[in-house]
Amino acid sequence: MRQGFFISFEGGEGAGKSTQIERLAARLRAKKYDVVVTREPGGSAGAEAVRHVILSGAAEEFGPKMEAMLFAAARADHVEQLIRPAIERGAIVLCDRFIDSSRVYQGVTGGLSADFMAALEKISVGDAMPDITIIFDIDPAEGLKRAHKRRPAGDQPDRFEKETVEMHQRRREAFLAIAKAEPQRCHVIDAAGAMKRVENAVTELVFEQLAGHRAVAKPEEATDNV
Repeated sequence: MRQGFFISFEGGEGAGKSTQIERLAARLRAKKYDVVVTREPGGSAGAEAVRHVILSGAAEEFGPKMEAMLFAAARADHVEQLIRPAIERGAIVLCDRFIDSSRVYQGVTGGLSADFMAALEKISVGDAMPDITIIFDIDPAEGLKRAHKRRPAGDQPDRFEKETVEMHQRRREAFLAIAKAEPQRCHVIDAAGAMKRVENAVTELVFEQLAGHRAVAKPEEATDNV
């Protein structure tokens, strides 16, 4: 499964993941790489069906264990229907959130055990682990302000945006703890600065990683895939 290259993007609310993924995808496509952009929860037909249930808060009353299992079910479909086939053909997959969000949101702040979360990962992910994970670090108060500004008028905060700053701070610390524990995979980028500076940092990191990953299809052999 290591023919392509799999990058996951993590971080708190309003960290700018979606914007930076779009910019990175444009830079990669300009170099003629085959790029697939996706997200969690969602990314495949089955996973998108679960997305509304999770983000609307409809499953919240059933507790974090139910949410974690819904995420795992959505992730399993996402991996098998989209991520694995893309990597096998040599594409670069850019995924907005993946296993680390579950580890943080349902595991650390949801109070679920590491053993339980590891069991769900084994079932839903298998060998489809990201080659690298980019964690966008930002002060939670600033991130929530950004999230509020980007929200369309009249829309309500989703299941996670509505929670307290203190809860988001715990999640920030949990993401940084994962990065410290897995430095080979995880790379932390300061997301509080100017958008262009963050973009340049992401681009430099990714192209450096690709240069050392010989299995990715060479640009001249790849085709665009929107």
